[in-house]
Formats: sequence, structure tokens, C-alpha cells
Amino acid sequence: MFPNGWPGTGLLLLRLVTGILLIHDGMLGLLSSPHWSGIVLRSIATAAGILVLAGFWTPIAGVVVAIIELWTAFSGVDSLRSSIVLAILGAALAMLGPGIRSVDARLYGRKRIDIPNRPGQSDLPR
Repeated sequence: MFPNGWPGTGLLLLRLVTGILLIHDGMLGLLSSPHWSGIVLRSIATAAGILVLAGFWTPIAGVVVAIIELWTAFSGVDSLRSSIVLAILGAALAMLGPGIRSVDARLYGRKRIDIPNRPGQSDLPR
């Protein structure tokens, strides 16, 4: 779905907050984590944050965000509160879509499908 107006603006705000927080947390994790598992996890979170911020492949990026943040919450590595909030925001964006102001809307936006009449069928209702 690509809602316009106030719902589209609300989705844009959700994407901005989620993307900025993911990129911020991911970059901090990359700078402070000496282990490979932390580096890989934070790299994926940062990439998903960039996708969410741009509104590109939003349902896939939202699912990735939810999985990574739930993994982080259950492993006890990071702040539990922020991980749960980011997991919920990622899941919500995966379910709701990116809104009209996104790359997804430009690429896959609303399409109009005209169904032609069958031969011999008139345009007038019966």
C-alpha cells in the first residue's frame, strides 16, 4: 500500500525514526564491537536501516529489522528497550508498507488495470 496524505506522512515519520535509529545503533556497534558476530549483525542492521530510510524493499527490510532486533533483545547484548521498540517498528513497517514518499512507491506504485470487454459485449449495463 502506498497511502498519501496524513497516513503517508505518518509512515514517512516511522521510516525516518526507524532508519536513523538503526543506522546510529549499527554504526556505534560497528565501532565498539571486536567480535565478528557483532560486526556482521550490526552491518546487516545498518544496511536494513538504510533500506528502511529510503523506503526501498520495505517489507523485506522490516522483517530483517524485526528478526535482528529480537535476536539482539534475547541475546542481552544491547539495550532491551530500544531493541524491542525497533523490532516492533520494523514489523509494523513490514505490514503497513513504506507510504507514497518512498523508492518503493516510485518503482511499484499504484497501477491502474483496465479490463477490456469481451468481443460482442457492449459497454452499456443490462
